[in-house]
Amino acid sequence: MATVLIVDDDAALRDGLAEALTDLGHTARLAASGREGLAALGDDIDAVLLDLRMPGGMDGIEVLRRIRSAHNAPPVVVLTAFASAANTIEAMRLGAFDHLSKPIGRDDLSDLLNRLPKRSHSIVEPAPDAGDGLIGSSEAIRQVQKAIGLAADSDATVLIHGETGSGKELVARALHTYGKRKDGPFIAVNCAAIPEDLLESELFGHVKGSFTGATADRTGAFRDAANGTLFLDEIGDMPLAMQAKILRALQEQLVTPVGGKPVRTTARIVTATHRDLAKLVAAKEFREDLYYRLNVVPIAIPPLRERAADILPLAEHFLARVAVPSGRHKQLTAAAVAKLQRHGWPGNVRELRNVIERAYILTRSDVIGSDDIDTSRAGVLPADSPPDADLPAAVAQLEKMMILRALDACGGNRTEAARRLGINRQLLYTKMQRYGIAVEASENLTGRVSKDDE
Repeated sequence: MATVLIVDDDAALRDGLAEALTDLGHTARLAASGREGLAALGDDIDAVLLDLRMPGGMDGIEVLRRIRSAHNAPPVVVLTAFASAANTIEAMRLGAFDHLSKPIGRDDLSDLLNRLPKRSHSIVEPAPDAGDGLIGSSEAIRQVQKAIGLAADSDATVLIHGETGSGKELVARALHTYGKRKDGPFIAVNCAAIPEDLLESELFGHVKGSFTGATADRTGAFRDAANGTLFLDEIGDMPLAMQAKILRALQEQLVTPVGGKPVRTTARIVTATHRDLAKLVAAKEFREDLYYRLNVVPIAIPPLRERAADILPLAEHFLARVAVPSGRHKQLTAAAVAKLQRHGWPGNVRELRNVIERAYILTRSDVIGSDDIDTSRAGVLPADSPPDADLPAAVAQLEKMMILRALDACGGNRTEAARRLGINRQLLYTKMQRYGIAVEASENLTGRVSKDDE
């Protein structure tokens, strides 16, 4: 039996969680604000369920920071209806046990309580104010965000695995930005892009005169990243001879410039690859000892086709970004969104960004339709490929959201909303009925009906 403190400004949610806890045999304590929650903390509190967004000048992140900085702090689970990469990473970095989306069901609550650890003694520092570099709220990308939050302050090596274009460098930069090395340099080196005979000098540096063309000393990436982060991208393409030298640098924290003497390195190493290193090890194409040395903290980034719910947020993010220089904002029709959802995205997030930027530039209208979305330069899902089980539901959810947005923007005028969505008025009516969007609901968006709809 546990005593759980619920800190949330929503009375109905507090009461619902309290009732579920009581039914499960636990005791609930209630607080309507962050300050009330801090005042209610005591040695008898075994866990805290904490809302992220609360009024009164103290949000959930600040409450979490204060709770976790105390001696023998209870485990804290952050609950929010507005999950983002930034608040997920920050919450996990500050010591949250988990970061969950509302609503949370009774079975989930029971499972959560069974997983909670005993009282913790950790002390943490505030997280940095950083931008949201990892867009999306799917469970797959949220697991990545949580892993970043947990690993950011560590000096352990991280191995990021993901397909080309999935955002491996974004993850590496987030590890740096949210970690204790944020004030140090972030140095990125693409191991596949540098010729083998130059890679050693690029990484370890060289002394003047050590080889033809060495007209001055060079420090190299390991020393350039001192007290910061060195990101070695496409580590799976590194030659075997260099792998041995990387292993020595990691084990001894020493690098030897070409023609020079060993020098200590203080860089934190983050690596990434799109290749299966375990298979390369089995094929004797990658050193086994280096593989285990790199794979201390693995982070796998799911391909975009496996997180359909993130496609629209990403597309809108790219649309907003490309619109900044001109100040001219454009929007996607429901048909355009459906086309984006059907595409296989072999180039992942990078491909989506290129498609959106191309559509923005080449579309003269402020509305981007299906015909303006050009995905012909890369693959569409094969006809015989198994469909993503979540795809139809994700598409329906996105389509409903697009219809509600259009109705809201048009003051409930369904003819204008249909035009913005790129569909005819009758099809809009059909879709409204399908998704349970009543005429009254669309009218209530503005409190009136336009003349053409009366």
